[in-house]
Order: sequence, then C-alpha cells, then structure tokens
Amino acid sequence: MRITARQLNRSTLARQLLLRREPLGVADGVRRVVALQAQQAASPYLALWNRLVDFDPADLDAAFADHTVVKSTLMRITLHAVHGDDFRAFREAVQPSLRAARLNDRFTASGLTAEDADELVPELLAFSDRPRTTADYEAWLEQRLGAPAKPGAWWGLRQFTPLLHAPTTPPWSFGHHPSYVAPRTIPTLADPEASAASLRTLVLRYLKGFGPASAADVAQFTLVQRARARTALQTLAGDGDIERREGPNGEELFDSPDAPTPDEDTPAPPRLMAMWDSVLLAYSDRSRVIPPDYRTLVIRRNGDVLPTLLVDGYVAGVWRPADGGIEATAFHGLPDEVWEELAAEARRLTAFLADREPKVYRRYDHWWSKLPQAESRLLPGG
Repeated sequence: MRITARQLNRSTLARQLLLRREPLGVADGVRRVVALQAQQAASPYLALWNRLVDFDPADLDAAFADHTVVKSTLMRITLHAVHGDDFRAFREAVQPSLRAARLNDRFTASGLTAEDADELVPELLAFSDRPRTTADYEAWLEQRLGAPAKPGAWWGLRQFTPLLHAPTTPPWSFGHHPSYVAPRTIPTLADPEASAASLRTLVLRYLKGFGPASAADVAQFTLVQRARARTALQTLAGDGDIERREGPNGEELFDSPDAPTPDEDTPAPPRLMAMWDSVLLAYSDRSRVIPPDYRTLVIRRNGDVLPTLLVDGYVAGVWRPADGGIEATAFHGLPDEVWEELAAEARRLTAFLADREPKVYRRYDHWWSKLPQAESRLLPGG
C-alpha cells in the first residue's frame, strides 16, 4: 500500500516524540530520537524540552558530564548529541566522509598529509586523556612537529580525530571556547568493513527514528555517499531487517517493520522548535516537515536553521525571545485556537528559559529583518 505524504509527516512526529511529550529519562529520550543537532549549545536542551514530560535540564547536564550522552562531530559533519553507547558505531559509519572532508586541500596546505594524520591520531587521543583546550592542542602539535603548526592542521585534526566535546561552562554545559576529550571507547578508524557494518547500524537506528525514508534521505541525514547508503539499505532489506514501502509519488522507501505509522489525521500539537532541530534536516525531501515555500525562510543561505513554529506537524513560522515572552511570527494565518495553544507553549518555554538563558538565540535576530511581511504576536511569558 502506498503511504501518503501526511502519513510520512505523522510517522516522523511519532518517532521523534512530537505527537505528545513522553515520560522518558534523558538517556532513553536521546536514544529514541537517534541524535540531536548540537552546534548551538542550547538546542539539545530545547529539543528534549519539546519531547519529554517534565524535562529537567540538569539531567542533561549530568548526562553530558558522565558521558551517558556525548557531543561530537558526527552526521553531516556537524555537532550532534547522541547516547554514549551509540557514539562508536555512528562515528565509524561516517568516518570515511569525515576523512574526505577534513583531510582535504585546506589540511594538506599545512604541510601535513592524510598519512600524517593517521599517525598523529593515536598520539592525539592519548594526549586527550582529560579535557584539553585548543591552545593545549596547538602547543602539543608544535612540540610534536618541532615547529608551529600551520593554519589548517588543527582544523582538520580536531574533527577527523574522534574527540568528544567536554562540558565547560553554563548555561548549557558548553561555552563558546570548546574543550575536547577522548571517548572511553575508541572507534575503529581505518577499517572499511567496520565502517560498512556500523553504517548498517546507523541506518537501522535512523529508520526507527525518522523513517520511512529513501536512500537519498539516508544519504542526506548521514552525509555519506549515496552509493554507500544504497548498499547498506539493500543489505538490510535482503537480510529481512527492514522492509520496502512505496512513497506518495511511487518512490521506493525503506522502513523498520516495528516502527509506528500513524493515521494521517492523527492530531499534532503545536511546538516551538529549537534551532537546527533534527526533523528539519533529516531528509533529502524536506517537504515532509517544511512547506517548500518556507524552506528558504527558515534555512538561511549560511546554513542557520531558525527556531520554528510547528503547527499541525509542519513549519508555519518562526519564534524568538522578546521582552515579556516569545515573539511568534506566522507565515500564514492561524486560527485563534492555535494561537492559544502556542501561547501555552510560550509560557512553558519562558519558564524553562528563565533560569538558563532568557534571551536564547538572540545573536540570530538579524535574520528577522530579512523575513517577509507576516503576522507577529507577542505571546506573554507569564
């Protein structure tokens, strides 16, 4: 049976815990949603606030501190927060992409080669037995190389090496000046068979958290070569671990047999989504969640993904903190009852941010001057 576009939307919302907040702990919540975009330090916290009943940000602080949840460069060569037990497989899966993207001309312009990087990584990981700053690594490289490292050396090594970000400063565990530390279990870095097996693991997790999905969607989420994504899917389908489905336009989709596919008329409550929320970036066809006319409004040319209003499961506008509450800007008219539901979410969000960062994301306010005319309302925080 062909799955409809709205069923795809509802499947994503159900698997991403966005049809209703779930009574899960932080570790279980992170595993359920697979990975949380984390290049903006507040975003994993807001993502879990949207998904978990009575989410306490101190629980995520503690999970980062004891490595139950870890933050590192992973899928799409961006920072993600993932369960500590998933880190090794996820990193092995994407390591070939990281190698190609970070040991490139910019890296070799420093005078180092990819082979030099392979030699340096074990020593660098040993040096990372405790949190180290960029200055520490640059001094280490200078001593190791016998000369100051040229630009590009640490840039390539810090993402090619499977380092974790170590918690530094409040309010969101990680400050603007990162520190790095070695993971407790080191991924296998130069074994194509290990990488292929780990990619199959990652694909299985992706389908449970984001499926049904196409090979192009898998490649987009992971940023692995599409041929690798297709091979992983075909192997999993051949082994009976996943099933094939037909998409709204007849395209081939893949899915986990035991994952939910709700009816297309399943209600979806409004949400105030974090910047770079994973549901906005997990697909090649982003119309699953973002109406095509709105894509360039919320995903800016430099890659910034604005905090969005999710209404009936689809992006309907953007939000930002304002004096007295949350300023919500809708790209199309919304019924009064939806505004009332958004106002309730705004009160919860304002209370959540109060002890952490009431003006979260304000450095991105410049984008609002570039938005088209739209209806904006101040949703009071009290």
